[in-house]
Amino acid sequence: MKRLLFSALLAGSLMLPLAGTQAAEPAEYVMCGGDQLQLTVYNHPDLSSPITSNANPYIVRPDGRLSMPLIGDVDVTGKTVSQVQKEITDRLSEYIVDPMVTINITKLGTTRVYVLGEVKRQGMYELEKSHNLLDALAKAEGFTEASAKKKVFVIRRGEKDAFMKVNINALLTKGDTSKNITLQEGDCVYLSSNGKIIFQKDILPFLNAWYMGSEIRQNNKD
Repeated sequence: MKRLLFSALLAGSLMLPLAGTQAAEPAEYVMCGGDQLQLTVYNHPDLSSPITSNANPYIVRPDGRLSMPLIGDVDVTGKTVSQVQKEITDRLSEYIVDPMVTINITKLGTTRVYVLGEVKRQGMYELEKSHNLLDALAKAEGFTEASAKKKVFVIRRGEKDAFMKVNINALLTKGDTSKNITLQEGDCVYLSSNGKIIFQKDILPFLNAWYMGSEIRQNNKD
């Protein structure tokens, strides 16, 4: 039953309710680097995306920010379109009376993540539209029978709390969507095995080898 449920989840990246649970609401898109925006400030064409030109000034940079006249940089990391729209509206209200702002994404950016360990296809994948744990597992064609589904690690380089431990069983059997975390550029999802895991010994050397190999391959392409 769990295997069939997981296959359904991966196929559609949707949560299917089990008995006694409620269907989860579809998650709103979380913005990321590379998103191209049609940003309109009503009655202010100087602040809006040009309609006839192909040169769109509103593209989210790889650092998760976009620049806008009057208010400067806007950090969209981890935010939905409606949240960014509200932030821009609030900040513009310091300069414009009752600004009306609308944002539409004309082209989705991608988030590159690594999926390693006990999955059917290890590698680096680009996620579009949704950038969460289930999407990454879907790209890797799911976990192997040897995977420890209560010990899934998300490794985020360059942050204080770099290692997040996720119980994927809570996501599959209870519909706990809080476990379906949003991934960021360069994150690594590592599915450990059923055996006892010593992180420093069993995981870190493996990750370092993958990161180094990926950077070498990328440099060779440039």
